Amino acid sequence: MNLSVMLAEHILYGQPDESAHQHAREGVRDFLAVSWPVLQGKVPDSGLPALRTIYRDGSVRSQALLLGYAGHALDYDDFHADFRGHPSVVILPALLAWQQYQPKRLNRFLDAYVTGVEMAGRLGLAVSQQHYALGYHNTATLGTLAAAAALARLLALESDATATLLGIAATQASGLRAQFGSAVKPLHAGFAAERAVSAALLTLAGIDGRQAGVIEAFLAASSSGQAQPEKLLENWGRPWRISAPGLEFKPFPTCAGTHSAAEAAQMLRQQWLAAGKPLDALLSQIVDITVAFPPGGDIAASISVPTHGIEARFSLEYVIAAMLIYGDLRLQDFAEGDLNHQIMPLAARVRRTPDNSAPPDAINPALRFHDVTLTLSDSTKLHQRRTRQQSLAESVDVNRKLLLALQASSPDLLAASELRSTADLQALGRAMLSAL
Repeated sequence: MNLSVMLAEHILYGQPDESAHQHAREGVRDFLAVSWPVLQGKVPDSGLPALRTIYRDGSVRSQALLLGYAGHALDYDDFHADFRGHPSVVILPALLAWQQYQPKRLNRFLDAYVTGVEMAGRLGLAVSQQHYALGYHNTATLGTLAAAAALARLLALESDATATLLGIAATQASGLRAQFGSAVKPLHAGFAAERAVSAALLTLAGIDGRQAGVIEAFLAASSSGQAQPEKLLENWGRPWRISAPGLEFKPFPTCAGTHSAAEAAQMLRQQWLAAGKPLDALLSQIVDITVAFPPGGDIAASISVPTHGIEARFSLEYVIAAMLIYGDLRLQDFAEGDLNHQIMPLAARVRRTPDNSAPPDAINPALRFHDVTLTLSDSTKLHQRRTRQQSLAESVDVNRKLLLALQASSPDLLAASELRSTADLQALGRAMLSAL
């Protein structure tokens, strides 16, 4: 057997357990929480209205693209460490669009979602950290294959057809990190979902495609020869990657690469206020702010001086300053449009100081940390270190996140998001797709 056919067997016949299904339900609720404000126009976003003028045919492909864009538009959606990307905003749009096109039972849908996340994590491991370092956006590239795997499971294809589908998806996979800070980044999620749907439609139509060597060629071409294709297969589903390491739900609407820096700044602010000192005194006395991290640890958060709210999501400087001023990262400060000019003067005092004594981030991003140091006008230094692992140890309340997104206006949708039945799944899909 070739690699694609062996992989197809795992995709089609792995048996997700109830724990994996429960994690999948939580992933669906988080996806609804991050996409609903965009779908309902509750936050500034010119991208979706523009896309609606182009992708207005109501096809399963167009619906997948629009839903993928909406889910990633706020950069508030889940992340997976093995994948080094955002799996749900690619996999769920493809599945939800197809579910309305050809309805399947709830358990098959959940199996498909779990399988897509499994594929996403394994692709991230197989292609190595070099893929991201070379400039690819994993959500766009690897996400195309992950969503294709999910559709193969949903459709219960034969092994040969699944191998063909994966090959068609692989030959379309693309997306560059150079687009971070623009509307094209969330569009990457839409493109990946659309490409997966297209690959499924082409496969079902009988388009001939290579079944051998395509996955291997994709991995080799996009990893500088560092690919480990064996990681696609070994110990599949033991445990399911949607359960461990699991989906990481975001507490803030910014790049995940800024979160431990934001939390370090938040802790410094809290310590100052807990001592009974006024916030104005802290902000007025700060003359310098440094943020240290492993070499290359700011590869995603690469924008030092943002020019608008979307770019601000990828700016350590803006994020740290916003947290010191407000004690939180507010959605309105990272939405499309002008920057908050109360934040910018303080952001200008932030300096990046990579810690060259630490191993490079590319070796193991799980070991990332941020050291934030405030230097005050009397030479006092306030310091806080926050690691990625400490950040992940703080759980995110997805149900609260969803309640805030729905703003008590959609009790039926909230109930359907529990996904207790196939009818719930259909109601959720109808509500989301009708909002497109």
